[in-house]
Amino acid sequence: MRMIEQDQENDDSTEVTWEDQQKINSFSKLNTRMKGFEAKVDAAKQEKEALDDLSIELELADEDEPVLYKIGETYVHMSLPRALKRLEKDQTDLDVRLTKLSESAQQCETDMKQLKVALYAKFGSAINLDE
Repeated sequence: MRMIEQDQENDDSTEVTWEDQQKINSFSKLNTRMKGFEAKVDAAKQEKEALDDLSIELELADEDEPVLYKIGETYVHMSLPRALKRLEKDQTDLDVRLTKLSESAQQCETDMKQLKVALYAKFGSAINLDE
């Protein structure tokens, strides 16, 4: 029993040159890097949501009482005005980090599209570069 009809079967014996193999390897590296960037962007977006929620909570906090603010893995008592300044700085830093990650992911995607065009032009359906 055949899985593919005989007329659909590709018997393209397109030779894979060293340059082609380098392009395939580059595509694979970019794809892996892209997935890493996407994971980091997702984590940063979750952190941004948490900081936004914290901002709302601090607006409701009593100004006379110290608040617990997480720095790394530690919670520190600090005054409300100082916590608000720290929160603003953290949000700005996170926005910058998110922008850089998004730009890097976009560059990977652009490079991958160029490699896809070149590889599909040569190999056609004999190569699969989609997930």
